[in-house]
Amino acid sequence: MGASNNMKTLIKDAHVVLPDGKVKECNIAVDGNKITHVGNVPETFVPEHTVDGKEKLAIPGFVNAHTHASMTLLRSYADDMNLMDWLQNKIWPIEAKMKKDDIYWGAMLAAVEMIKTGTTTFADMYGDMEKVADMAVESGLRAVLARGMIGVAPNGHQAFEENKALFRDYNGAGEGRVTVMYGPHAPYTCPPDFLRMVAEQAKKDNAEIHIHLSETKGEVEDCLRDHHVTPIGLMEETGILDCGVLAAHCVHVTDDDIKLMKKHNTRVAHNPGSNMKLASGIAPVPKMLKAGLTVGLGTDGASSNNNLDMLEETRLAALLHKVDTLDPLAVPAFEALKMATEYGAKAVGIDNLGTIKEGSLADIVLFDMKGAAWCPRFDLVSLLVYSASSADVDTVMVNGRLLMEKKELLTLDEEHILFEAKKSAARISA
Repeated sequence: MGASNNMKTLIKDAHVVLPDGKVKECNIAVDGNKITHVGNVPETFVPEHTVDGKEKLAIPGFVNAHTHASMTLLRSYADDMNLMDWLQNKIWPIEAKMKKDDIYWGAMLAAVEMIKTGTTTFADMYGDMEKVADMAVESGLRAVLARGMIGVAPNGHQAFEENKALFRDYNGAGEGRVTVMYGPHAPYTCPPDFLRMVAEQAKKDNAEIHIHLSETKGEVEDCLRDHHVTPIGLMEETGILDCGVLAAHCVHVTDDDIKLMKKHNTRVAHNPGSNMKLASGIAPVPKMLKAGLTVGLGTDGASSNNNLDMLEETRLAALLHKVDTLDPLAVPAFEALKMATEYGAKAVGIDNLGTIKEGSLADIVLFDMKGAAWCPRFDLVSLLVYSASSADVDTVMVNGRLLMEKKELLTLDEEHILFEAKKSAARISA
């Protein structure tokens, strides 16, 4: 079932997107979970498995910097609604019916979709996260997991205890592929005292924070009314920003917010598809990038997107900011690709990830370039971002292990997973 972790793999004659954006036809040598050579591979390197890279484009695996994997079960359940109506009247009531098994099969369904569309790392926030951790361990994906905590809910403190247990039991699991963060949901669901308690615990565990921030205009207005600061300002006051933060959305941020985020090295998960669908607004991404913030890309959950297709998100990021700023250079193709890979890896706090170079973790995706959308080939990065489809993903490697080769899943039984996911969705929606 795919290569084991101490295996030597050679990817031969691929077109490789290098860290500077240039594309070179060459070999990639992988030993264990690391890339050891890009270009000239010494004769002393004897691979146990060779992947044919001819007519393939090799890129770093996509990093989905913000999602809710098990929400695949709610795909198309509630659409074309505003955020608070969507949450309070449709999503939270059906989520209350989800059992541990549903979380597991929803996450497994997400794993199938992610691997098949070239995502190798995902940052997730939800309930019963040990089931998502099990999915990551079994599927071979890399995962950054936080137990979503709603401080005002009756189970707020129980969720906090569950996040502590998740950190204790799963941080570093799956040969180090699983990282655990703390997941206070948002400023409007977590009072300041709850946030302070979370910040204190995160510091104790030397863990980071994954939180939704400044997603809607209403959230910012309410925060200013109730606390006399913006959501970002409130995070500084409660000590959250001291922990290292992966901040989802950041649509409605001020120039002062951006300065605060820069000061604390707060990283952003930009979700263009979800923000457009929920009409939350357009995040000032070019301004954030200019200010030196790390901005990765996320799909958000499959009930507000409605897919986990990171190539689509990359294209949206490249297009949306052009039309918003009326500047065709706002987010060029390679910058958008870096947001989906290198910047995404930084956003979720993983070193040595998101580039194809010697010493990087071996998370690599090969796109098949035989289709009409790849012809003619003036600029391969541009073709990938503006022309290709995630259906062109051919081979996926995570941590040096093949999870898919020639479009065949090697760690998951797709048919069985789809059967169980349908069963779960039918039960919770009945």
